Amino acid sequence: MTVPMWAWIAVIGGLLLVLAVDLWIVDRGEAREFSMKQAGYWVTFYVALAVIFGGVLWAGSGPDKAGEFFAGYITEYSLSVDNLFIFFIIMSRFAVPRVYQHKVLLVGIVLALVMRGLFIALGAAALQRFSWLFYVFGAFLVYTAINLIRQHLKGNEDEFNENILLRWVRKAFPTTDGYVGSKVSVKIDGKRFVTPMLIVMVAIGTTDLLFALDSIPAIFGLTQDPFVVFTANAFALMGLRQLYFLLGGLLQRLVYISYGLAFILGFIGVKLILEALHASGVSWAPEIPIWASLTVIGATMVITTAASLIKVRIDARKGEETRAS
Repeated sequence: MTVPMWAWIAVIGGLLLVLAVDLWIVDRGEAREFSMKQAGYWVTFYVALAVIFGGVLWAGSGPDKAGEFFAGYITEYSLSVDNLFIFFIIMSRFAVPRVYQHKVLLVGIVLALVMRGLFIALGAAALQRFSWLFYVFGAFLVYTAINLIRQHLKGNEDEFNENILLRWVRKAFPTTDGYVGSKVSVKIDGKRFVTPMLIVMVAIGTTDLLFALDSIPAIFGLTQDPFVVFTANAFALMGLRQLYFLLGGLLQRLVYISYGLAFILGFIGVKLILEALHASGVSWAPEIPIWASLTVIGATMVITTAASLIKVRIDARKGEETRAS
């Protein structure tokens, strides 16, 4: 699908406008905590926005492109939910005051949009020139799926290790002992210091860059259309900070989410390899339709979420019975 430049400009401009309005409404006046009610409204709004965009895409380009968008959107949104575990750990580790957490997340999301845009442009150009990259992407996703399960079984999937850039920032810039409101830097006795706010923003931004290494190959396994890839990523990231506050303690209850995401990544990885073989003339390799991918992805997330909540409820009931006895 060849997308005219005006469509790119309209979508990017529209997303930036919505983010600006979001920022103005939420962050105007004194810093305050993000309420569950606010978070619920905004998450519903952003999901509805994605559904409307998918409907417009259906009307303009047909059900296949719309199916690719929804499959990519659900996949990226699911991976984003998993990323919130790490964001929660980063916020706790750096003791970010709750009233400033939504600002940290907003900066992280903006950085993610920019970095993923670059990744998508590079990935699309590379796949057009080097078709063997489909095998590399497929194998990488299968490896990531296996590694995700191994980390979950070891119980260290939620660990946060500081990366090279974050360690460099810590060493290169003098840092204040505590937060100075929401400021990222402050001048003390004529000397410029950075605050922990900048450190945590770097942590969130660079961590999301690592997440993109999984999510971008995953969505290229569902569609090679750069416009669909970008919009699915953008809509999945929109409202992510509100989702962080909406889920709250629920994040700790999604005990099987890693298995669901591992299955999805493994499925897409195998799909990439099979479709690459099919394109190379291998007769036995099937070409999996987008509706089948969408069904598998949606069903997997529903099943793993329901199973997680059931397990937590059963464990809680057993705990009550044990205390009672």
